[in-house]
Amino acid sequence: MSESKASSATAGAPPPKRPNFLVIVADDLGFSDLSCFGGEIRTPNLDKLARNGLRFTDFHAAAACSPSRAMIMTGTDHHIAGLGNLIEWTNRSDQNAPSEGESKHWSTAPQRGMPGYEGYLNEKVVALPELLRDSGYLTLMAGKWHLGLTPERFPSQRGFERSFAHLPACSNHYGYEPQLQGRDQIPGFMTMSFIALHSEDGAYVKELPKPWYSSNGYGDKMLGYLQERQEQHDERPFFAYYPFTAPHWPLQAPDEYIAHYKGVYDEGPDVLRQQRLQRMKELGLCAEDVEPHPVVADEVKTWAEMTGAEQAKSSKAMEVFAAMVECIDSNVGRVVDYLEETRELDDTFVCFMSDNGAEGAAYEAYPIVQGSMIQHLQKYYDNSLENLGRGNSFIWYGPRWAQAATAPSRLYKAYTTEGGVRVPFLAKFPTAFDPAATGEQEKKKKGGITNAFSTVMDLAPTILEMAGVPHPSPDGKGTYQGRPVVSMRGRSMVPFLTDSSTTTSSIHPADFIHGWETCGRAALRRGDFKIVFIPAPKGPEKWQLYNLARDPGEVHDLAEQDPERLGRMVKMWDRYVLETGVVPLAPALGEWMEAMEAQMEEDVWMEYEYWKDGARAAPEKFRRELPRFGRREGEGEGEG
Repeated sequence: MSESKASSATAGAPPPKRPNFLVIVADDLGFSDLSCFGGEIRTPNLDKLARNGLRFTDFHAAAACSPSRAMIMTGTDHHIAGLGNLIEWTNRSDQNAPSEGESKHWSTAPQRGMPGYEGYLNEKVVALPELLRDSGYLTLMAGKWHLGLTPERFPSQRGFERSFAHLPACSNHYGYEPQLQGRDQIPGFMTMSFIALHSEDGAYVKELPKPWYSSNGYGDKMLGYLQERQEQHDERPFFAYYPFTAPHWPLQAPDEYIAHYKGVYDEGPDVLRQQRLQRMKELGLCAEDVEPHPVVADEVKTWAEMTGAEQAKSSKAMEVFAAMVECIDSNVGRVVDYLEETRELDDTFVCFMSDNGAEGAAYEAYPIVQGSMIQHLQKYYDNSLENLGRGNSFIWYGPRWAQAATAPSRLYKAYTTEGGVRVPFLAKFPTAFDPAATGEQEKKKKGGITNAFSTVMDLAPTILEMAGVPHPSPDGKGTYQGRPVVSMRGRSMVPFLTDSSTTTSSIHPADFIHGWETCGRAALRRGDFKIVFIPAPKGPEKWQLYNLARDPGEVHDLAEQDPERLGRMVKMWDRYVLETGVVPLAPALGEWMEAMEAQMEEDVWMEYEYWKDGARAAPEKFRRELPRFGRREGEGEGEG
């Protein structure tokens, strides 16, 4: 981008026709799940966007969903924005612990009540839709929020003019709730993962539209908002945030989509992994000689160890997962086709990404799930082979299928290895910023692939620059609506896309430092080098060092071979902790810090209300009469 154009954008002067924005997010989608990223799943609409845009092979999110969504909304680190960890994981240490030992050793107690761990977008940040709304954009949302559960934290309070928002981390995609018998209660692990809790325009949704399936429901709402805009002759450009809850567990999808994959996965996850790796090589998404990280899944059986019945259920789970992805694609197509019909697609920035790596947790092995939850599923759900994928089934697919999707990378969601944080990202650019239209380098042509390092934090500055909207605190000393707000840590992609006067080949400078931390798992990257800290049992519980240019699978640890570089990067990690407010959960992540005591008790402080007794029948009355924060033992765990 030329200097004059950059200064114009900085000054806030809009271009002659400001672009629209459609930001699409999938939940727990693996790197190679889309056809255009090497998968076998039918995704024709996303493939078409990829053919008319760019695919990014080195794009990164956080290792978990709400931290990534916080960074999308703010352009800064999630530890600053209020989602230092998933609120559910901070609230109870065992929510993300595959063993009793790990939940005790990596207690999240020090994080509770600390700044940056509020569990919702805090007052330190200004949200992207707030700035766009103030600048004359129509701001729309349909899908998953997960950035605040109470009305004062709803999307309507952070800049969205119209919003239909799924509030918690996950829920039944059909809105199914079992009718409990006698004194039965919902198990603790499921308390906030079965109610399809939504808000619309600032109020709780008391009843979902019928029939309801999440992806179709969000497609209906987004399409309806856009059609309403046309009917009202609203000429404002729009910012549309379209985040799905699929394909997050419980794995559920309409039968007609599941039927497309019957028998496709009967050879198991290891065969699928090899097939996808081969196709990724053919598409140019990874090197021909790439060395994939070995599968790490000791807590579950190998395919060969399973019985025929176990294999049938496992492959059916993957069929359902694939169906969920295809249904996402179908609903993306509905909205994109509408924009094409109304002749607005050329002027719309459309991007698609996953919020983290594929979900590989083997929850059946978790202490918090064993016992009461398994018994509850057996009593109230039908997980027979023929019923899998329907609303009254409740399944996940485990670490081996997940690592078929994250290969060649190491591990999956919740881990700060590449398998947990490297995600598929594709973008179709508005004409004024399209590298193909501006005669940019060959690698940025339509349908191209770029290996430039980038992160979810880069979306907000990119969108603001395209819209000609300045950030109120570029130096971290500014204010928004009278309160001080932080600057963005991300970097605009616009110069990378449009600068034809130089050979701009990167989005970030070579010495850019980016850190990750989730639940005691950590990483930091500078250039091609990355240090990673993974606790046992999945890691050695010490810093490891990798050269991602030569070893993208994080297979060969260079820590002993290059201790000086490791030491320098650990010091960079210390700086990242200070800058972002990370509360380390392991001595290796902050030995220089004084030990912190728990700020609040476990499982009593999380800010929500809807699951408490009486709240769902009359939430407005409930809000006036009961305390706002947390729940005590037994509260809200009997709601059906």
